[in-house]
Amino acid sequence: MVINSVQFLLFFLCVFLIYYFPLKEKVKEQNILLLLSSYIFYGIADWRMVPLLLLATGVFYVLGILIGKSNEAASSRASLLTTLGVCLGVGLLLYFKYLNFFITSFSDLFSSIGLNTNWSTFNIIMPLGISFFTFKLISYVIEIHRQHIEPTTDMVTFATYVAFFPTIMSGPIDRPNSFIPQLQSKRTFNYDLAVDGCRQILWGMFKKMVIADNIATCVDLVWDNILITPGINIFISVLLYSVQLYADFSGYSDMAIGVGKILGFRITSNFNYPFFKKNIAEFWRGWHISLTSWLTDYVFMPLNIKFRNSGIWGTISAIIITFVLVGLWHGANWTFAIFGLYSGLLYIPLMLSGSFFKKSKLKINKYGLPTLKDASKMFATFILMSFGLIIFRAENIGQAWDFVCQMFSSSLFSIPDNRGLRRLVYAAVLLIIEWYQRDKEHALQIEDVKFLSNSIIRWGLYLLFCFIVFMYAGTSTEFIYFRF
Repeated sequence: MVINSVQFLLFFLCVFLIYYFPLKEKVKEQNILLLLSSYIFYGIADWRMVPLLLLATGVFYVLGILIGKSNEAASSRASLLTTLGVCLGVGLLLYFKYLNFFITSFSDLFSSIGLNTNWSTFNIIMPLGISFFTFKLISYVIEIHRQHIEPTTDMVTFATYVAFFPTIMSGPIDRPNSFIPQLQSKRTFNYDLAVDGCRQILWGMFKKMVIADNIATCVDLVWDNILITPGINIFISVLLYSVQLYADFSGYSDMAIGVGKILGFRITSNFNYPFFKKNIAEFWRGWHISLTSWLTDYVFMPLNIKFRNSGIWGTISAIIITFVLVGLWHGANWTFAIFGLYSGLLYIPLMLSGSFFKKSKLKINKYGLPTLKDASKMFATFILMSFGLIIFRAENIGQAWDFVCQMFSSSLFSIPDNRGLRRLVYAAVLLIIEWYQRDKEHALQIEDVKFLSNSIIRWGLYLLFCFIVFMYAGTSTEFIYFRF
């Protein structure tokens, strides 16, 4: 049951009706409903992992209370308990997500020097959403230890924060500081917020079903036939995959945030128009914000403090380590580690030139477009990230190498086929719409657009988007970030 399915619509409709009618303004009962709904949603996806989610939630709930008490009595004990919590969270990831990766990697390493290990991997089922809910658990104990929040004594509230059904599968990764207080507050139906939530869901469906799914058919065809595909078509697929990944993941985030708004919640934003940024640092401030901000606060900042005596190279080292972890967060494969390393290395010119610390607004000409200088910077950033995503998309390093070699063959200068060119139109439509709405939270916040001031015209446009989603949706594909 995915968030853009008819089954989810019916499921959410049932939750909505109970949430706002029999349980109106009853915070505790509403939270119980959300918790039950979240576990039903998760159980339908994979019932085998429900006990693990319950156990992890219970352990961290107790740890939070113990850390809160220890903060007042013995700071060393609080630090020890926090370290235990972090180790447990990381341990969950290491076992379920990375154990077989390490076994295989070390086995290959020993084999390369003539030592046969005969190590076998384990039949481990990776829990859905583990990369997301473990980060919630870890941030909870850290924030209590830092005394930024008080531990919640209400198990229902905490369990709902961890398992909240719109975000458990693919985020955004909400922090306890912002989300738990919302669970503790009275929630009544807010018409304006709910309407905006519906618009954001519609925009997310458009991005996922019309843009990402249609582009996916072209990109997948290229990756399935690398050695016989002309270089020009491979190059076009590189550009298209960046847009596909963005439309797929940000589309899910928009839908999750929209569902949250209908229920009265403000879920953290996950994207801020990353393709309109002028350098890599700005790009990453607008891409998967909930992950990069999480790693900035809990990994980069402590490392930067530790390396502060090493000057600018200490900061660069902290950035590179953080980005390798960004890469590995996505999956147990050396391709992800290399992608993270590549992203981190792109920061070095920014650090050495001092551009990392400078923030400048886009310069817009009289036609509402970026100046040639800023447009060239945006395009260069897009190209750099698109090339990095080759290794991100590849199944292994060898496949990525074959991909690059075939792309830069003599066929790079051949005539592209129509399939790729048509998909570029899809990408262009998305980017044009978002360019003119880049100051809004999402592209369908159009109530203050002059020629759409009439509500009949606006609602007509919403219906048009519904029609487009229904008629032009591509072949349904799994959300890419479900794999992580």
